[in-house]
Amino acid sequence: MTLIFPDGPWRVAPLDEVAARLPATATRHPETADRPPASSALTVVAVDGHGGSGKSTLATALATRVPRTAIVHTDDIAWHHSIFGWSDLLVDGVLAPARRGEEVTFRPPAWQRRGREGAVHVPAGTRTLVVEGTGAGRLELAPFTDLVIFLDADLDEGRRRCLARDGDTPQARAFWDGWMAEETPFMAEHRPWERAGLILCGTSDLPHDPTREAVVRD
Repeated sequence: MTLIFPDGPWRVAPLDEVAARLPATATRHPETADRPPASSALTVVAVDGHGGSGKSTLATALATRVPRTAIVHTDDIAWHHSIFGWSDLLVDGVLAPARRGEEVTFRPPAWQRRGREGAVHVPAGTRTLVVEGTGAGRLELAPFTDLVIFLDADLDEGRRRCLARDGDTPQARAFWDGWMAEETPFMAEHRPWERAGLILCGTSDLPHDPTREAVVRD
């Protein structure tokens, strides 16, 4: 296992319990004390973790339990742009206007160049914004983030999941190797688990149903 917190201690908790802890766990860390003021009661939750750790599953599960929640995927911001060089796009296009209470309809530059339809959307009246993806809890986003949830994970299991999802082809393996070549030093630099208000295990051996339960570090 390559968990950051191999000994936990871990326990299985209902996702309803995790969702109920969000407002209570949101906190201003020292590095976020100068965050831009929000004109609405918006809480921004970053769900971070290694590839294949279950971030999307967790974000979706939380959104079904917390009213007026919107999800933004960092993969959509990074699409045909950069694996990790997208923090300015997320701040300027999504987080800053959302914290001002504005409705967000953002088309990243690569979407416009390549004719991708749709937009990254945060509806007016959103109360909880979940930013999901590897790098969501990065240092540059701390002034705009109220809570970091970090999913600890075994890297080998994460790789297996991603290849099972995308197809275990030479192209997929090459993409994964390239991704990890950038993810490993990025995570070592940003260390989002150190700013996390909640730490979960996305690849735990403890029996649980990821659609209803999470493995929580107490």
